[in-house]
Amino acid sequence: MMPSQQTPTVNNMQSPENFICIKAKSFNDEAPLELFAAADACAFPVLRHSQCTINRFDAQKMQLTRLYSSDTKKYPIGGTKSKSDTGWGRHVLLDKRLFVGEGTAAIKKSFDDHELIIALGLRSVINVPLVSKDTCLGTLNFLSRVEHVTQTQITFAQLLGLLITPTVQAFQGLKPT
Repeated sequence: MMPSQQTPTVNNMQSPENFICIKAKSFNDEAPLELFAAADACAFPVLRHSQCTINRFDAQKMQLTRLYSSDTKKYPIGGTKSKSDTGWGRHVLLDKRLFVGEGTAAIKKSFDDHELIIALGLRSVINVPLVSKDTCLGTLNFLSRVEHVTQTQITFAQLLGLLITPTVQAFQGLKPT
């Protein structure tokens, strides 16, 4: 198989230098959106996702606030979602566990905005809790048009979560712009 025909994996990713770019940007307090956009772009060759969002978590309110979105018209920066009394909120935000939803049934069961998600043609989701010192700070989310995701894609999403967590932590007290 020719390199251009290979399925993207962590080992043959088209742009491994993006990891260096992401790490360099993580030290620049002035450019969180650039870091988040770089993580989104870095993920695409492996995840082939259609939507990426990054949210900050307010544990007292059980609420997520969007810090980054690859589709700001449908999911604007600064938008909020209440996750009180939801199975997804307990699983991802309180228990700090990865969530992988495959197929429309999983999306309907887990998300209040499932009609919009499905209308956009999205059929799977990877939600990575961003955790520091046993505290969930937020989530990194990838939604795709395919119903199933691979273990490589899941692992890659988790790795990107580790890279962006310090930046989400640094901006924990700031309002998104």
